[in-house]
Amino acid sequence: MAEDYSSRVSQCSAKNAACSSSLTLLRLVHRWRDEAVKAGHRITRIIVTYEAGRDGFWLARWLSRHGIEVHVIHPTSVAVSREHRRAKSDRLDIGLLKRSSLGWLRGEEEHCTMVAIPTLEEEDAKRPYREREHLVGRCTSITNRVKATLVRLGIRGFNPTLRKGPERLGTLRTPEGELIPANTLAELQRDMAHLRFLKDHIKQIESAREEKLKQAPEKPANSKVLDLQRVRSIGVDTADMLVHEVFSRELRDQRAVARYAGLTGSPDESGARRREKGLSKAGNARVRRSMIQLAWRFLTHQKQSALTQWFEARVTAGKRRKTMIVALARKLLIALWRFVTAGEVPDGVVLRPAL
Repeated sequence: MAEDYSSRVSQCSAKNAACSSSLTLLRLVHRWRDEAVKAGHRITRIIVTYEAGRDGFWLARWLSRHGIEVHVIHPTSVAVSREHRRAKSDRLDIGLLKRSSLGWLRGEEEHCTMVAIPTLEEEDAKRPYREREHLVGRCTSITNRVKATLVRLGIRGFNPTLRKGPERLGTLRTPEGELIPANTLAELQRDMAHLRFLKDHIKQIESAREEKLKQAPEKPANSKVLDLQRVRSIGVDTADMLVHEVFSRELRDQRAVARYAGLTGSPDESGARRREKGLSKAGNARVRRSMIQLAWRFLTHQKQSALTQWFEARVTAGKRRKTMIVALARKLLIALWRFVTAGEVPDGVVLRPAL
């Protein structure tokens, strides 16, 4: 929308923009366009920007289908006042977003950062492994709860994940020689049944994923997953996560890859002072956690690789292992990105036979 008319639009109450339906929003945008035309302005573009949030990207895709240019702003990229008690209201926030958006549209990219809008298929492809991750976390929580309940009774050494675990519950005894109390036993049995239920769901997700890989191995995403699986120390779960979270995105260079995962440093330089504040942690937390875990496994299964030897040399020279494992995770992510996109096998890395 023309810049001279955008100031008029930005003054509209946020309550008016909070439409009850997407069609109401579309009629509102068209009404603003018609008002601008009647006022003598020539409208060549209609642009809608909003902050990324829990509503996702459905609105951006829907507006794009109706011929409206949409940009989604990364919330943390907009500079705000650093005052301890700064004024905040819908009117002030709309003005701040308007100034940031217009600056970005003029080519001044430092004003804010726009989020890449994924397709519905790209979003849906992330659901299986994210659901599996959530279910695994719930299984761990239930397992810890069962163990904590038994420890409270003085019973140790019981493994709730065993197949015959529910059958053994009735035979367990406290140090006093008593059976587990009735109410506590019923609670444990419900927890064990819930645990089996969650594990069945995890198996369904894994089976569906394996079936998709077998049915369409030539698909770009499936092909990348199969390639990553060839690297010893990388399983199908890690490969699936890396492909759909990182390697399916159009990243400019290796710096963008590391920055997306939040594996870059945060320098603090002022005058003669030079120090590092640690990881930026501004990227994808799921990728960052997985890469640090993968880096530890990589040291075990790829001992002859150049990356492992680089790590061991730095640690031998006096560097802290905890610090260097993050650096290894960053280098490993970049090496895997090159392997998937350009076919460059990292030096010394052992590959499994192709399936």
